[in-house]
Amino acid sequence: MYTTIVFLPLLGAILAGFFGRFLGVKASEVITSGFVLLGALLSWIAFFQIGVGGETAHVTVLPWIKSGGLSVDWALRIDTLTAVMMVVVNTVSGLVHVYSIGYMHHDPHRTRFFSYLSLFTFAMLMLVTSDNFLQMFFGWEGVGLASYLLIGFWYQKPSANAAAIKAFVVNRVGDFGFALGIFGVYAVFGSIDYDTVFAAAAEKAGQEFSFLGMQLDIVTTLCVLLFMGAMGKSAQFLLHTWLPDAMEGPTPVSALIHAATMVTAGVFLVARCAPMFELSVDARFFVVLVGATTAFFAATVGLVQNDIKRVVAYSTCSQLGYMFVAAGVGAYGAAIFHLFTHAFFKALLFLGSGSVIHAMSDEQDMRHMGGLFPHLKKTWVLMLVGTLALTGFPLTAGYFSKDAIIESAYAAHSNIGMYAFVLTVIAAALTSFYSWRLMFMTFHGKPRASDEVMSHVHESPWVMLAPLVVLALGALGAGFLFSGYFIGEHNHAFWAEAIRLAKDNTILEDIHHVPSWVKAAPFVMMVGGLAVASLFYLAKPDLPVRLATRMPRLYKFLLNKWYFDELFDWMFVRPAFRIGRTLWKTGDGAVIDGLGPDGVAARVLAFTGRAVRMQSGFVYHYAFAMLIGVAFLITYVLFNGI
Repeated sequence: MYTTIVFLPLLGAILAGFFGRFLGVKASEVITSGFVLLGALLSWIAFFQIGVGGETAHVTVLPWIKSGGLSVDWALRIDTLTAVMMVVVNTVSGLVHVYSIGYMHHDPHRTRFFSYLSLFTFAMLMLVTSDNFLQMFFGWEGVGLASYLLIGFWYQKPSANAAAIKAFVVNRVGDFGFALGIFGVYAVFGSIDYDTVFAAAAEKAGQEFSFLGMQLDIVTTLCVLLFMGAMGKSAQFLLHTWLPDAMEGPTPVSALIHAATMVTAGVFLVARCAPMFELSVDARFFVVLVGATTAFFAATVGLVQNDIKRVVAYSTCSQLGYMFVAAGVGAYGAAIFHLFTHAFFKALLFLGSGSVIHAMSDEQDMRHMGGLFPHLKKTWVLMLVGTLALTGFPLTAGYFSKDAIIESAYAAHSNIGMYAFVLTVIAAALTSFYSWRLMFMTFHGKPRASDEVMSHVHESPWVMLAPLVVLALGALGAGFLFSGYFIGEHNHAFWAEAIRLAKDNTILEDIHHVPSWVKAAPFVMMVGGLAVASLFYLAKPDLPVRLATRMPRLYKFLLNKWYFDELFDWMFVRPAFRIGRTLWKTGDGAVIDGLGPDGVAARVLAFTGRAVRMQSGFVYHYAFAMLIGVAFLITYVLFNGI
């Protein structure tokens, strides 16, 4: 069953990609969607067998690499953590496949699109079922490749091409650290197999080794290097710039890659490597610092974005920060729980945004929307559910998981924990504000689109709405149904050996004993954000403009995303172009070509040009040349005494 779950999407990708023109568009859509939906059904069965039933499995697919002392098998590691990720990946991917049948209906390259979707799904499944670091890296780079193809799917648009390249390059920065971490793991432990490395990690705690000419703690260094990969893939602070630009891809791509699957790979990595992170206080400090900063930073930028998909994208970035905060303080169960619930309501919001864009003739600017509620009542209800879950409304999925993260930050009773607690609470208020801002600007108030556009506004077909209904059910019930297993009284039996914690790690018990005001803080912030958004965009819609005019520097600072794109362009992009141009013009053009092939060819042409001019066709010219030759010959003989 597990092999079937993993390889069905690959089979669908091959059939649609190589034989799509023979099968036809409809057959390609049905095959790829059907295979992934079947995988989703089997994943849920596996989830209950493993997570609830306590089963585990280890499936060896084939021997993979044998080189010297390195022996790597391609194997599937099936435990609770894997089962949760398989459910998330296959469920969201299956619904996105179905949704895309309607959303991409008019696109002439649908077979290629569905092939890419299934290829991405396979790569992600390889990542989460990996039994060693090399196999994880294979899946890691596979989803990077698939995301590049999907973000740049509309390759006729220069902005889509630029976004795809940016995502690929920025992820390579993080992946370089990830690769160094894997090299370091093999150098230290002599193996890249999870069980071998995790079993030996405790012996290396407190030991040092030489790295870049410095004596550094072994476990801390390896954890930080591995986390660099997570920072890139999960769009954390400083390596986040690719995520908003990736919205240039089709909306189903945003929902699949940037809401529920690829961007959560970093969280999965940290949770899988919990036995190593538990041994390093400094590494976990770094994880919390980056996560909390990202949660706050992305929330502030989301306040002023006008592109409906970019608002949801920065929300994703912020929520990933929450997950890393939980993982950093040792609440890995809470981190994966929020990953699980977040997949439902964030995919719901992305696909709901796609429904709005579809209805508005591909318009994405919320300033050109408004007054859509009478025309899109079904979409409004479904996006309302997603908004409630994202903001942490009581009893929704986000309420159980996000509040648990905030409480775990407080329960850590450390300086970095308090830093994370303060920033995540503030981020909760900001999240509420920009989420309701999106709803009010999109569906309420006076229509700001032209009469021609409004005349064509229509509700999406059921092939697009049905996946939203399923996701809405998950956004409402996933927290209530599964909180007891992920973070409640059954968490020890549920996680078993999938997440190995230190003996003194009691964070999931401690969150149930935090003060009442800590438990109430996220709800208060949620209500506060809703109240301010109602004031700004319902009661006094002219207030945001007046406020932006009064504080132009702050507004531009947030609108320009803290100027990180401009800063990186100045620090890295422009110098790289200057270096490249210098090497091209001076190194390659002037030196290599100038002194090499082009130089030799030019000298030959110059010499032959002069020689040609000597062939004038006049006899007296040739006689004169012969006389000069005779004179040189006689002079040579006289001076050499021959």
